[in-house]
Amino acid sequence: MTVSYESLMFLINIAGVLVFAVSGALVAARKQLDIVGFCLIAMITGLGGGTIRDLLLGTVKAGSIEVFWLGQSFYLYLCIAGALLVFFFHHIIHSRHRAVLWADAVGLSLFAVEGTKRALSAGIDDSAAVLLGVITATFGGIIRDVICREDSPILLKEIYITAALLGAALYVALGQVPGLDAPSGDVPRTLLAIAAAFALRAAALRFNLTLPGFRPRPPR
Repeated sequence: MTVSYESLMFLINIAGVLVFAVSGALVAARKQLDIVGFCLIAMITGLGGGTIRDLLLGTVKAGSIEVFWLGQSFYLYLCIAGALLVFFFHHIIHSRHRAVLWADAVGLSLFAVEGTKRALSAGIDDSAAVLLGVITATFGGIIRDVICREDSPILLKEIYITAALLGAALYVALGQVPGLDAPSGDVPRTLLAIAAAFALRAAALRFNLTLPGFRPRPPR
C-alpha cells in the first residue's frame, strides 16, 4: 500500500502536534497549573512553531498560505486531548522531566521535516526551507519554556536545534538523490530524514552529548 504525499503530511502533522502538546502539558504538570493552563500550554507547544512558519510563508507568498490549524479546529482538539491525557494520567510517568525531553525529541524530528516539506511545496528556496523547518520544530518549545520560565535546551548547550537542522537539511539533500527526488521516493526520503534527526537527539540525551561551548580568552 502506497502512502500519498498529502496523507503522509497529515499523519506527520497529527503526530507532531500531539507529541508536542503532551510535552507542553508535562511542563504544565511540573508547574502545577490548572486544567485551563494545561490546555493553553499544550496548544502553544503543539501549534506555535507551525503557526510562525505559516505566518512567514504567508508573508512571502502574499497571503496565499493559511495558518494550518485555523481552518481545521481538529488540531485544537488534539492539543486539548493531549493536555487532558497528561492532566489525568501524569502519575503513571516516572520522570516528567525525562518524558518532556523524549516527547520533544519525537516532535522535533517530525516537525523539522514537515516544516521543510511545507516550505518547499510553497516554492521557497532550499536554504530558507531548512530554516523554516528548524523554526517549525523548535519555536513551540521555546515559547513554552519562556512562558513557563523553564531553561530552554538552546540555552544549555543541548544538541537540539542541531538535530532539527540535520533532519531538515537531510530532507533537502536527499531530494538530489536519483530515485528519491521523484514523488514515489518522498516517503522513504521523509522517513530517513526524521530518523536521522531523532537518532541525533536521542544519542545526545542518552550519552549527554553537547556541542563545544564558547570559552572566552583574556584580551591581549
